[in-house]
This record gives sequence, structure tokens and C-alpha cells, in this order.
Amino acid sequence: MPGTVFDEEGICNNCRDFDAQAPVTWFPNEEGQHRLEQMLQTIKSRGAGQEYDCIFGLSGGVDSSYLALKLKEWGLNPLVVHVDAGWNTELAVQNIQAVLDHTGFDLCTEVVDWKTMKDLQAAYFRSGVTNQDVPQDHVFMATLFHYAKKFGIKSIISGHNFATESVPMRWQHNAMDRINLRAIHKAYGRRPLKGYRTVSFVDFYLLIPVLHRIKFYRPLNLIPYDKDEAIAELEKVGWKRYARKHGESEFTKFFQDYYLPVKFGIDKRRTHLSGIILSGAITRDQALAQLQQPNYDEDSVHRDIEYFCKKIGVDQAEFDEVFARKPDDHLDYSTWNPLLASLRWMKRLIRVSPLG
Repeated sequence: MPGTVFDEEGICNNCRDFDAQAPVTWFPNEEGQHRLEQMLQTIKSRGAGQEYDCIFGLSGGVDSSYLALKLKEWGLNPLVVHVDAGWNTELAVQNIQAVLDHTGFDLCTEVVDWKTMKDLQAAYFRSGVTNQDVPQDHVFMATLFHYAKKFGIKSIISGHNFATESVPMRWQHNAMDRINLRAIHKAYGRRPLKGYRTVSFVDFYLLIPVLHRIKFYRPLNLIPYDKDEAIAELEKVGWKRYARKHGESEFTKFFQDYYLPVKFGIDKRRTHLSGIILSGAITRDQALAQLQQPNYDEDSVHRDIEYFCKKIGVDQAEFDEVFARKPDDHLDYSTWNPLLASLRWMKRLIRVSPLG
């Protein structure tokens, strides 16, 4: 996988990082239960007197849907946010409703202006960069921040979990880099970015965490989390499983199952399976057996391509041309990397300062 390197002992950086991060991040044990109780107390305290004590995004996928059930069990009162970027599957809509019927949580649905979203998605496709999920991921986080500030909510609950997502996708550029997003859109977009929420560098690193004091919490890192067991619990409330991972989004399914492996030779299943091998959920042999299965269904891939092209307004000739030519790199465009470097320098300066 891109970004994977081996040391002199033949151990890759993913395994080394897991060994370093697990003791301070992942607590599927009694200590985790104690930490979870403290976390829940903190969230409730920070939300005291507010209509909602936290906020979280619900996509209809396994992680966010299961998290909703746990938040109900833990006695939290979240504002649920769903961002409709135009790629929801019918099953995702049904699963979201099943979860809401069970929990009784309030929902805010943000519908992104489709003409803008379509233009941005097409711009990313024409650029050929690796992280085609940026248009959805960026507006998802921007919308969460918007509603958190609007309702005075200080705690964002994330469904990200170390047990299944410990191995990073090193080939991807950060979806929160608005400078990069705007640069790609400027190069290939054909209409203004209207009706599409964004977050600036200053918002993300300074205003949101410092001024608004909004903080992320990842409770799934503090409990034993097994996908199959989570699905079994979800099915009890009417949630139905997807045929493939990320089956809640027509685009993400196409992106991960076809675009990445065909254009870049990147099989994202390797990242996912490596993470759950490290967490002990499966063996390496079991993972290798799963990789023997095709990434996508040959019988349906042509229909998926036709649907994708029609959805974003790209004809088959342009689709073939984009796939055939050398892709752009995110770093071919302006990024927030210089600002990040300056921020790191300021942090080091503060640490060595007598006032630090």
C-alpha cells in the first residue's frame, strides 16, 4: 500500500504505529469502562442547560448507526445530523429512519445544493486525485460544526474507532483542507460553490476548538467493538445490512470498489483488514481469503459506471480519458501545508517559551 515502509526488522510502520497508539487510544476493557463513565459525565456536564448535550452525524452505516443505539443506552440526548449530498442509497434512508424510530432522537437533515455538489464532484473526478471522497467528507464536517455552533453544543461524538480503523489511508489528502478543495474546484469546476458549507484553516484549528470550545469524543474506543455483533444489535431494531462496506453511499461504494483499485491499484480492503488483524478480530489467513474475492461485481460494474457518469454529467468518452491519463496529485494544487508547518513551529515555540 502507498505509504507503507518496513524497518530493519521487517516490521511495517502500520504495525509500529498500532503498537505505539493502542496503549493510549484503545481500551476495550475495564479501564475503558471507567474512562467511558468519565467521558459521559463530562459530555453531560458540558451540555448542562442546553437543549442537546452533544451532536453526531448519522450516515446509516454500521458505525454511526450502532453509535446511535449506544448513545440512547448511555442516556445522552444528541442532536443527530444527516448530510444528504445526493448519493444516498434507498437502504441508507430506510436504515436512518429505523435508527431514529428506535432512539427517538431529533434529526437535522442538510441537503446540499445538488448543482454545486455535482460540479464539485465532477471537478474532483476530472482532476484524478486519489481522495474523491473529499466533497462529501468536507461538507459533512462543516455541517456538523455549523449546527454545533448554532445550538451551542460543545461535544461532537465521532463513530471513528481504533478497532477497525487503526491503519491510516496514507494516500489520501486531508478532506478538511479547504485551500486544496477550492484550488481543485477552480481548475475544473464550472460554477460557484454556493449552497456548500466549508471550514477554513483558522476555523478548524483555532476558532472551533479554542473560541467555541468544541471537542471530539470517540466512545467506541472505550468499549469492545465488533462489527458483526454491532450488526446483530442493529438488525433487532429494523436496520438492514449492506451488501458491501459503505453501501450507504452510491458514490463511496463506486470510489472504493472501482475507482481506487482500477485507477491507482489501491485496494482499500487491505487497510481495513490490516486494522482488524492488528486488533485481533481476524487472522491474516482469514483476511487473505477475503482478498481473494473480487472487489466489485463484474455484472453490475458497467451499470455503476453508467449511473456515475449520468449523475455528475460526464460522458463515457471523458470517463475513459480521465481513467487513461496520468492522475494529478493533491500537492499539484495549493494546500494548507504551509499553514500547518507554521502552526507546528508556533507550537514548538510556545513549548520552549518561559510562558509556555
